[in-house]
Amino acid sequence: MVARATMAEIDPVRMSIDDAVELFRESVVPALHDQEGYEGVYVLLSDEGKALVLTFWSTEEAADAGIAGGRGFYAEQIEKFVTLYRAAPGRETYDVVLAEAPQGSIA
Repeated sequence: MVARATMAEIDPVRMSIDDAVELFRESVVPALHDQEGYEGVYVLLSDEGKALVLTFWSTEEAADAGIAGGRGFYAEQIEKFVTLYRAAPGRETYDVVLAEAPQGSIA
């Protein structure tokens, strides 16, 4: 399993943090489900609007497929939030070497 980490900071003056989360939930999550090899997502958020989005992929090839080309899946999703960021988001890829999911669901 491969995890892609995207770090971003939402500007709450441009859109409320709650509205940004809802936009992600309604727009990005369904699009992720359409990507081959997609295995899940965690979105971590600070009170100040700093976000860490972890997407999980079956293989490195599946993780890389979404960032291929200038108009790839990743670019299309980032574009949905471009006016909300304080700065351009960063991205890194990691191998998942240990995972233990929390026991309960997150709304």
